[in-house]
Amino acid sequence: MNLSLVLSQARFDAKITVRNGEQLLLTLIIPLALLLVLTLSSFIALDVPEGSSRVDVALSGVLAVAVVSSAFTSLAISVGFDRRSGALLLLATTPLTRTSILAARSLATLVVVLVQTLLLCAVAGILGWRPGLSTALALVFVVMGALVFGALGFALGGALRAEATLAVANGLFLVLLLAGGTVIPASALPGPIATVVGLLPSAALGDALRTLLASASGNLVWDATVLAIWGIIGAVTAART
Repeated sequence: MNLSLVLSQARFDAKITVRNGEQLLLTLIIPLALLLVLTLSSFIALDVPEGSSRVDVALSGVLAVAVVSSAFTSLAISVGFDRRSGALLLLATTPLTRTSILAARSLATLVVVLVQTLLLCAVAGILGWRPGLSTALALVFVVMGALVFGALGFALGGALRAEATLAVANGLFLVLLLAGGTVIPASALPGPIATVVGLLPSAALGDALRTLLASASGNLVWDATVLAIWGIIGAVTAART
C-alpha cells in the first residue's frame, strides 16, 4: 500500500465531504445547533451529575451524535452514491488498491470527525465547558467510535442501492439521535427498550463520553467491549459486500 497515494486520496475525500452541502449539514450544522439548544435551553431535560454542568452533559451526547453523522450516515451515503456513479470502479483503475481506497476513505472520515470534535469542544468552551484529565481518554473513545461506525457505514453503503442507502442511513441517524443512547442515555428509556438500546454502539459511545466528560456513573470496559463487537460485525460485513 502506497502511503503517499493514500494520504493524497484521503485529502481529496475530506475536501469533497466538507464542500458538500448535505454532508456539511450532517457533520457540522446539526451537531452545533444541537449543542447550543441542549446547553442554552431547558426544553430537553438532561440528567446533570453532581459536580458537572449542563454543557458537560450536552457536549458528551453531541460528540456521539457527531461521530454517528460523519462516520456512519455521511460515509454510507457517499459510498453508496460513489458505487452508483462508478467512481469507485474508476478509482480501481488507478494505482490505488482496494485496501488503499478503503484506508483513504477511513482516514478522511477520521479527520472530519476530529475536526468536528475540535470545533464542538471550542464552542463548548465558550459556553463554559472546561477539559479535564479524562478528556484525552474521551478522545480515544471518539476515535474508536469513528472506526466502528465507519465500518458499519462501509457495510451499509456497500450492501444497498444508493437511494436505499440514503433513506436507511438518514432514518437510522434520526433513530439514534432521538432514542439511540446518544443525547438521552439508554438508562433513561423504558425498561425493555433501555436493555436493547444499551447494546447499541451509539449508546456505548454516549455512555463512555458522559462518564469521561460529565462525571456520570458508567462502565468503560463494557462500553469499549460493545463498540469492539459492533466494529467486528461492521468490518466482517463490509468485507463481504
